[in-house]
Amino acid sequence: MKLVFATNNQHKLSELQAILGNKFQLLSLQEIGCNEEIPEEQDTLEGNASQKAWYVFNKYGYNCFADDTGLEIDALGGKPGVYSARYAGSSKDPEKNMEKVLKKLAKIKNRHARFRTVISLVINGVEEQFEGEIEGEILTERRGEEGFGYDPIFMPTGYQDTFAEMDMNVKNRISHRGRAVKKLVEFLITTKND
Repeated sequence: MKLVFATNNQHKLSELQAILGNKFQLLSLQEIGCNEEIPEEQDTLEGNASQKAWYVFNKYGYNCFADDTGLEIDALGGKPGVYSARYAGSSKDPEKNMEKVLKKLAKIKNRHARFRTVISLVINGVEEQFEGEIEGEILTERRGEEGFGYDPIFMPTGYQDTFAEMDMNVKNRISHRGRAVKKLVEFLITTKND
């Protein structure tokens, strides 16, 4: 089955293809000729994921899923949340985003946070949503070279490594995105076999 994943983020694409295996063929936005910036104007993860999936479905006619992910930090009242990618400005610079988080938490003891992913799937004009989350804490400094975004400063509960220090297979198994994708895959397989 061909499915468009509404992202231009190669990290996300390869992470997802690894989770999906060969049951589904993932197409990127580039592969369907979608080169414009897809609007993300909602103030929730659910809203953004939905808006992106419907945009691709309506404009290009492909079954599609889109995700939106946020890092929610308790001491910051759930911020950066839906604004995680552009927390430090519209350049979406992960280094500046991490810098801003570390500065804001500099004198704060409660460093509890969670990553939350919402996936919107639109197939034949019907939408389903799937959510995954993982609890953890924000470290005081970056650790690790793998992953992307806030991975070097996020250590999931029960682990000694940050997402950026983990083997990709381990991260995919336990991560917020991995958990949401697992629900997506179970749904797709069930639907495909009906």
